[in-house]
Amino acid sequence: MTTTQTYRILEADDIAAYLRERGHADGEHLTVREVSDGNMNRVFIATGPTHSLAVKQALPWVRVAGPSWPMSPSRADAEARAYAQVAAVAPDTIPAILGYDAANYALTMEDMSDLRVLRTVLNEGGSYGDTSRHVGEFVAALSFATSDFGMSSADRKALIAASVSPELCKITEDVVLSEPYIEHEHNHWHPALDDLAAAFRADPLLRTEVADLRHTFMTGAQALLHGDLHTGSIMVGNREGTPVVRVFDPEFSFVGPIGFDLGLYWGNALVSGIRARALGIKGDHADQLALSWQAFETEFRRLWPTRVDTFFDDAYLDRFLRRLWSDSLGFAGAEIIRRIIGFAHLTDLTTLPDPGPASREALLLGRALIVDRDGLAGPEDVRALLEKR
Repeated sequence: MTTTQTYRILEADDIAAYLRERGHADGEHLTVREVSDGNMNRVFIATGPTHSLAVKQALPWVRVAGPSWPMSPSRADAEARAYAQVAAVAPDTIPAILGYDAANYALTMEDMSDLRVLRTVLNEGGSYGDTSRHVGEFVAALSFATSDFGMSSADRKALIAASVSPELCKITEDVVLSEPYIEHEHNHWHPALDDLAAAFRADPLLRTEVADLRHTFMTGAQALLHGDLHTGSIMVGNREGTPVVRVFDPEFSFVGPIGFDLGLYWGNALVSGIRARALGIKGDHADQLALSWQAFETEFRRLWPTRVDTFFDDAYLDRFLRRLWSDSLGFAGAEIIRRIIGFAHLTDLTTLPDPGPASREALLLGRALIVDRDGLAGPEDVRALLEKR
């Protein structure tokens, strides 16, 4: 792997020449602007007379912290690998990738600035539209193709070895699946939640169930994951009268439990519903878990007859999906909790006039999803749980 000392950190003034060097600009004049928004990377948009492109580069540190928080830029390798896998099975769900520069940990891709981040749309009172169906199908296509059902054993072992991401997995193990339940400097919360934050740290049942989820995350190498699939990593919009959904930023990708991807999306969708109810907005938020699960299950079952190992029979598929459903609920609960009393919070709640009541409701829902997950038989049970609060 190229070391962090041998690659150049790109600036806006470098992008036009860089794209020409890579064969993406054909000598045309380009206007470049930086649009970096997330915590981890830098992103530039280069616009010319006929088209525009995006360049995303992984830095050797967390962008918002600088060199004081070092981070291997090889996470871009994982992102490029994930895009390549998805492009083979569901190309319309991701941005078009024009090339990956492994020496500089930089991806060149389609410009999505005509689209909007799903979370922003929802926070402004917008609708999901058909997004959850697309997400369910995306997870099903990627996970089946990269599982023991869709790949030969030898190819799977090679994928697992190539996709090992200890640094980023450790972040998830800590930030999502342990820190919110202990005293930790990363944790913070709304003052109205002091009692619940303390109660969660002192809750032995919750601690044990989260430990079970953590171990599943650490050992459950079922399929290649996006690894950070939430409403902030999905772009939506309309192009020439056609709705568009693009899943992006799979830099946390690794081979892990399929329920983690579904769970992250569900946790964020459920919180968006709590926000809407707090604001008195009627919408389709409460339907999203059911829509994504139905799309996932339908697509996974459609692919099942193509499995490479027919020793796994239809009865096993039913059992596998039941376990996956339970895992997904647990990870959804963990995602909700960490987004309220952990390190990185959701603007869905923090931008409310009074975040306290809705945050409390979400925390209690998160706990119930974790500790009661095996007793929730289907989406209707989750909806009933949400509507009781």
